[in-house]
Amino acid sequence: MLDSGFLNIILLMVVAVFCVAVFKRMHLPPILAYLFSGILVGPQILSIFAHPEDMHLLAEVGIVFLLFSLGLEFSLPKLIAMRSMVFGVGFGQMLLTTAFFTIIPYVFGIPFSTAIIIGGALALSSTAIVIKQAAEMGILNNRRTQLSISVLLFQDLAVVPFLIAIPLLSGNGDVSISVALGIALLKGVVVIAFLLSVGKWLLPWVFREVAKTRTDELFVLTTILIALLAGGLTYYFGLSMALGAFLAGMMLGESQYKYQLEADIRPFRDILMGLFFITVGMQLDLFVLVEHLAEIIVGVIALIIVKVVLVRIAASAVKTDPVDAWSAGIKLCQVGEFSFVIAALATQHQVLTTTQSSLIVSMGIISMALTPWLMDNSLGIAKRIVNKPYTEDEGYSLSAGEFSKHVVICGFGRVGQSVARLLKMEGIPFIAIDMDPVRVQESRNAGEPVLFGDASQKDILNNAHASQANLVLVTFDEPEKAKQVISSSHQISSDIDVMVRTKRDYQLESLYSAGANQVVPELQEGSLMLISQVLHYAGVPMSRILKRVRAERKGRYDHLHGFYPGETTEITYGTEDKLEFIHAVVLSERADCIQKRLGEIDFQRMRVSVKGLRRNGKEISEPDKEELLLPNDVLVIAGKPRRVERAERKLLEGS
Repeated sequence: MLDSGFLNIILLMVVAVFCVAVFKRMHLPPILAYLFSGILVGPQILSIFAHPEDMHLLAEVGIVFLLFSLGLEFSLPKLIAMRSMVFGVGFGQMLLTTAFFTIIPYVFGIPFSTAIIIGGALALSSTAIVIKQAAEMGILNNRRTQLSISVLLFQDLAVVPFLIAIPLLSGNGDVSISVALGIALLKGVVVIAFLLSVGKWLLPWVFREVAKTRTDELFVLTTILIALLAGGLTYYFGLSMALGAFLAGMMLGESQYKYQLEADIRPFRDILMGLFFITVGMQLDLFVLVEHLAEIIVGVIALIIVKVVLVRIAASAVKTDPVDAWSAGIKLCQVGEFSFVIAALATQHQVLTTTQSSLIVSMGIISMALTPWLMDNSLGIAKRIVNKPYTEDEGYSLSAGEFSKHVVICGFGRVGQSVARLLKMEGIPFIAIDMDPVRVQESRNAGEPVLFGDASQKDILNNAHASQANLVLVTFDEPEKAKQVISSSHQISSDIDVMVRTKRDYQLESLYSAGANQVVPELQEGSLMLISQVLHYAGVPMSRILKRVRAERKGRYDHLHGFYPGETTEITYGTEDKLEFIHAVVLSERADCIQKRLGEIDFQRMRVSVKGLRRNGKEISEPDKEELLLPNDVLVIAGKPRRVERAERKLLEGS
């Protein structure tokens, strides 16, 4: 008998899948589908989960992975370069917004201790929604989004004082707020310094050793463990789990493992982030929403307007472009996920009433639901507010550079490096992907554009800007992995051309069937080069040689397939159905096919091809279908060993 908890999870997944599919059909973002799913399964409607708080910790792990991924986009030097935005705009926004939303309830008679918690909760914005939506829109690296992320990073730091202050504001604390905040600050400095040291000296060595094992599972497990350990350490010392994960990711952001780490963590991050948004939806109290609908709507409108304006004011302190400032404000105008944590803790310590907490949660969910639309239109709205021409300046971009019309080389071994050198000589840009950590390190030290990662993963190909590439070249001799690269490339764009190198000619058809635009068999190409030299020394004009080579490639090396087997020919279990043999069948007077025309014999059904016909010692290289088969003729056929054997028996015996 199935456990009821397990059934609840199944029902939750069914509802989530259905909602995401419906919302996708309506061209609405998945975040809204998750929020709606949470409302449905929550205690107010279906009551599948009567206690949403039980899932809070698991959902928070999603935020840990999200911030770890975000940290990979940063590095300590880049964060220091952005200090004016993080500690300038971020501090200004937090101070102004908290002060404004503290004064308003205080004026209406709410106690100051309650008012300051309300102000702090409303000042926070949603890191989860802003970063996830920005990533889906592909705008993480523009300066408007970087400005938004800078503010969000400071907000994550600012959560800590509120979490410390709430128990003290309830009147149950034994120490003053200033002492508690001082201790928290000291612990924060020590923990952050420790994490930065570990990330600088230990983590690169750990991942280098793990990468040398060439074990995908170990790499994924290590990535998850590092993210959770970093988050758990900061959580243990009273800081945000997300902050620890961000610092760990930031320390690895400059390593060659960055893109593989991001690809490994993404499935877990997306699933747990979906769970987080579902738990947010579960917290919506429909009774409070109906009873205070007018106040909530007015509150949401006022919240959005005030937060946008205050971000603009804070951004003016560092002379940010007005369009960027307005656009960042529109991205940050919602209530954050940590606001729910603050509201729940404040209610627990009786700093907020249940109704006040429910109002904050209701305003938060509605503002979150509006965020995807606001982010989609933030730049257009900002331009209309400023009403002046705007030019994009990627001064804060974290991208190494723009790539387009380049070649993505999958596999940077000897073949890949040879191709890269000649591309460089012709001035053609390229990005290489390789799984050998030593090779990647050596290449990167020499200035080569090489990413560490599994080229068959779509995320890794995206990081190599495959959608803008002229060609994806697979140089490693792993046919099954090559098929995965082909599939991932065509998922990114159906227009991408994929060229595959293989050592074995019998892999040609399967690779073409998988979607390769060109397959280059090493054996046949080597033979072609040798043939070209032979023909040249034999006096054949170069133009004719080149024409012959082009014809062979266009015909998929038709004349180069197959060989006559001998005593030294090795046929193994793995190759018996892949090799192509050429076999001469001598037609006796009693052969079943005598006096039959070639066109009457179904060679296609036998799955063999006719290579030639010899009669009276003379070769007929391209025999006509009307050609009659006569006694003592020698028919040359080609195909897989078993098929050649069956075809010979059919020609001679008729069965």
